[in-house]
Formats: sequence, C-alpha cells, structure tokens
Amino acid sequence: MGLADLFRRKGTSSIAKDRLKLVLVSDRAGCSPEVMEQIKNDIIAVISKYIEIDLDGLDIKITQTESETHNGTVPALFANIPIKDMKASKK
Repeated sequence: MGLADLFRRKGTSSIAKDRLKLVLVSDRAGCSPEVMEQIKNDIIAVISKYIEIDLDGLDIKITQTESETHNGTVPALFANIPIKDMKASKK
C-alpha cells in the first residue's frame, strides 16, 4: 500500500457497495462485519510482508460450498489477490 493509496477517495457508490458486500459475507459466515473486516485486514497485512499486491483488484469473500462428506454446504473463504511483484527476501 503506497502513500497515494491512503489519500485516494472512493466514490459513495463504491463505499456503499463495499459495505453491502461486507454485510452479506458476514451474514453467511455467521460473524459480525467488524470481524470480517479484521480478517480481511489481517490477510492483507500478512501477505503484504512478502508480496506487493494490487489492493484495487483484491477480492476476499466467504461463500457456501459443498462439504467433503456431501451432507450439505459449509462456509468457505475465497481470496483473489492479484500480485504486482515479489518483495526482496531479507536474509
């Protein structure tokens, strides 16, 4: 995340869309929107240590998927995280 990203403004429709997505995902997962946002932030923070990612293309969501025992659906976390570049390793 660059310095310019901190000051970039999103349009109100984009903000509303993001909030609605967060509410829907948290409802499916059975946890609060705050917890979902923290999970997303934690994933971004960890991956950003090693890889430069495209935050604009980032998509982290919880969906329903068939369980391995085929007795219904279970929540599953899916993350689509576009990679810009690998960071130099620190040795």
